[in-house]
Amino acid sequence: MEFLVTIYHPTSVKDEPPQLERQLSNRHIQLIAIGGAIGTGLFMGSGKTISAAGPSVIFVYMIIGFMLFFVMRAMGELLLSNLHYKSFSDFAADLLGPWAGFFTGWTYWFCWVITGIADVIAIAGYSQELWPGLPLWIPGLVTIGILLVLNLTTVRAFGETEFWFALIKIIAIGALIVVGLFMIFSGLHSEAGAASFTNLWSHGGFFPHEFMGFVAGFQIAVFAFVGIELVGTTAAEAKNPEKNLPKAINSIPVRVLLFYVGALIILMSVIPWTQFAAGHSPFIAMFSLAGLGAAATVVNLVVLTSAMSSANSGIYSTSRMVYGLAQEGDAPRPFGKLSRRKVPSNALFLSCILLLSGVVLMYAGQDIGKAFEMVTTVSAVCFVFVWSMILVSYIAFRRRRPELHDSSKFKMPGGIPMVIVVLAFFAFVIWALTTQTDTLQALLVTPVWFIILGVVWFFLRRRPSHLSRYAKFQKDLKSERVVARELLDNGTGAGR
Repeated sequence: MEFLVTIYHPTSVKDEPPQLERQLSNRHIQLIAIGGAIGTGLFMGSGKTISAAGPSVIFVYMIIGFMLFFVMRAMGELLLSNLHYKSFSDFAADLLGPWAGFFTGWTYWFCWVITGIADVIAIAGYSQELWPGLPLWIPGLVTIGILLVLNLTTVRAFGETEFWFALIKIIAIGALIVVGLFMIFSGLHSEAGAASFTNLWSHGGFFPHEFMGFVAGFQIAVFAFVGIELVGTTAAEAKNPEKNLPKAINSIPVRVLLFYVGALIILMSVIPWTQFAAGHSPFIAMFSLAGLGAAATVVNLVVLTSAMSSANSGIYSTSRMVYGLAQEGDAPRPFGKLSRRKVPSNALFLSCILLLSGVVLMYAGQDIGKAFEMVTTVSAVCFVFVWSMILVSYIAFRRRRPELHDSSKFKMPGGIPMVIVVLAFFAFVIWALTTQTDTLQALLVTPVWFIILGVVWFFLRRRPSHLSRYAKFQKDLKSERVVARELLDNGTGAGR
């Protein structure tokens, strides 16, 4: 996303247009990274994933987390290789061509619009759990209004909001693990049976639905990881990204093991996997089983907070993406302006207006669960496209800029062979979406977006304003590479 890693230059001159400000501290970056790894898909979608795959869902989350770690490492090496790279679309445009930057930038924007719509749907659903009879449009409008006000102030307000949202999610999962371990080691007996680790394999084994059940687990689980790359989008407004970005990316494996694998092991040990169902949060079920009725209500609020957190990220991400695209001439010029508080207010209003379509979608359909499932599948497919473009850009980077790779202090482990493995895994994920009727329908709708982009690009690519902006973009990148090469030759500044 264009704002994604808009690298700020402190040497800007007086008449230079206002730039995004670096107001996100290390604690903001680390908690945003954790919050991005704990999405609505875990709290709301894990019921379906567990019921589809059984205990093998543990391996599903481990595999997805393992693969995405390499995507993030590739992203980190690319973003830090040139200080003029502002986003995924920037290095895609530089390394693959302007078409790649256009498709990557707008698709990432579209990803977060769709994800934000899914979050609005989730917020409405959980609000009805807490306040039965509440009209669906009320929680949607209230949430969007609150997040708009927060994002219109300063980027620090976004950072603070996301910091506390993430902290709430961490505390909730930590409490679940502690309470669950107590129930297991105390030998708690309930209507669900005895709480024991043996529940992981005593109800049909780890693969009760065999291979195809295991495959089905990947469908909704992929959406649970949407936002894991959000830490990269904060680099434009982060203090010391060359230190904080690698630190946040390297912590991804630990986060996945603790927040996904650890939580799911506890859930399925306390309650046999056969008792979980789609549309019901396993977290609420476990606390209710423990006799902690009030705690179950609190967890409902936490799930609501998680959805608000994701919607907050969506508003932030889409607004910065449109801002960046406008800066490069790929979006209407008014969206490229910053307010006095150095935030892209016009782009923020556009994002919030689009999120309101989530409310319309709920009234158009009869089932909140079905609406959520449809939009999450479309979002997952588009995110897979963006993640794949990051990897393809990395391959081009290794071939075209070997000297920058050699001098990098944050090299991707495994190199190109690992990129090929991850791309093959993404192909497997797309195939998995074709194995179920509901996800196949959403998958078949997704190409419409790329057809629309193709038509727009056909007319945009030859516009003089676009060509001149791209030429300036290439000139800036070239000047940065010259500086990097001089530093390397002098032995003073190895890779960034």
